[in-house]
Amino acid sequence: MKTLIKVLFIIAALYDGILGIVFLCAPGRVFEAYGTTPPNHPGYVQFPAALLIIFAIMFAMIARDPVNNRRLIPYGILLKLSYCGIVLLHWLDGGIPGMWKPFAIFDLVFLVLFALAFAALGKSTAKAE
Repeated sequence: MKTLIKVLFIIAALYDGILGIVFLCAPGRVFEAYGTTPPNHPGYVQFPAALLIIFAIMFAMIARDPVNNRRLIPYGILLKLSYCGIVLLHWLDGGIPGMWKPFAIFDLVFLVLFALAFAALGKSTAKAE
């Protein structure tokens, strides 16, 4: 199970890291590719992109040592919950460009898997004590 959790967080680190780098370095190209009007200033996208890179580093730390870094997993869950919640609310309202929807679906999957990993690591830690 620990190996699967490591793989999960490696994938999460790569996913958020790549998205963060792309949106930090070339946000205009992403919006153009999706045919979506970008915000009036790139900083509105670049700051969240930088945060994604920070979270990617955290996910890599969790992957290195899931048991000792279990306490970081709730922050990843909150990141995914925040994004999914905001996108879902706007999606239901009909006021969000389609480019954001696939990311919300991926993040919802990550959210569930992070919660399962957190629970599984809690059980393995309790057994070790």
